[in-house]
Amino acid sequence: MNNQSKSEKWFDRGVHIVLILICVAVLYPLVFVLMASISSPDAVMRGEVWLWPKELTMVGYSKIFQNDEILIGYGNTILYTVVGTAINLVMSIAAAYPLSRKDFFGRNTIAALLVFTMFFSGGMVPTYLLVKSLGMLNSMWALLIPGAVSVYNVLIMRTFFQNGIPYEVQEAASIDGCSNMSTLIRIVLPLSMPIIAVMILFYSVGHWNAYFSALIYLTDRDKYPLQLFLREILIQGQMQEMLGIGDDTQSRIVMEGEAIKYAAVIVANLPVLCLYPFLQKYFVKGVMIGAVKG
Repeated sequence: MNNQSKSEKWFDRGVHIVLILICVAVLYPLVFVLMASISSPDAVMRGEVWLWPKELTMVGYSKIFQNDEILIGYGNTILYTVVGTAINLVMSIAAAYPLSRKDFFGRNTIAALLVFTMFFSGGMVPTYLLVKSLGMLNSMWALLIPGAVSVYNVLIMRTFFQNGIPYEVQEAASIDGCSNMSTLIRIVLPLSMPIIAVMILFYSVGHWNAYFSALIYLTDRDKYPLQLFLREILIQGQMQEMLGIGDDTQSRIVMEGEAIKYAAVIVANLPVLCLYPFLQKYFVKGVMIGAVKG
């Protein structure tokens, strides 16, 4: 039996309407870009593409995958994302687990020092000089090592270890003869898949979309990530090498350039969109960490 009053029912309907509008506002740009990427550039420029493709064409995708630099950038980005996420996970777990232990001396002081770095840092120039002095310029490690640990994510993992895994379980493992490392590997990590999945999603998306560090530290184009090449296409308009200047008219070049822009957005975001469904069940649980106190 529904005991809701009339005002509550109207409130619920209003909430549903607002949520539907928000979903439309979020999803429509994605749908439009997808439809525009497989539609005729002429139809897109004329504003005839809304929810369905018009005059199907794959010219944007063909131009992208014919470009060797895009493929090189794709491979580099996959490498940086996989290696960087692995480093991030190892470092975050190594920092979060000790801070979650009640018997770890000075854990509150160390946590305070870590939080301090969230508000104050050396800045871009000192960081650049440090990377240069370590000999990491123009290398993969310049993109991965300076951001190997996210303090925010460490605090999230620490909260999960504290609230999501009963301390009595760790004490029982210690009584059975497990060392701290064995407890971490055999007890804590298998029970921490939700937060690990959330961290994989956070870190991998961050690495996949990163371009600023590469813009500062890398000089060889064969080491550029995908986002730097897309930046040249989307922002700087450097598409002449990709399109070629032959018998095509300038108008045709501009039209194909528009198709490439939409296709590039889809190519860049498709792997991340494919990753999320596999991690969704863990992600929903992970983002609720600390929301409910027992």
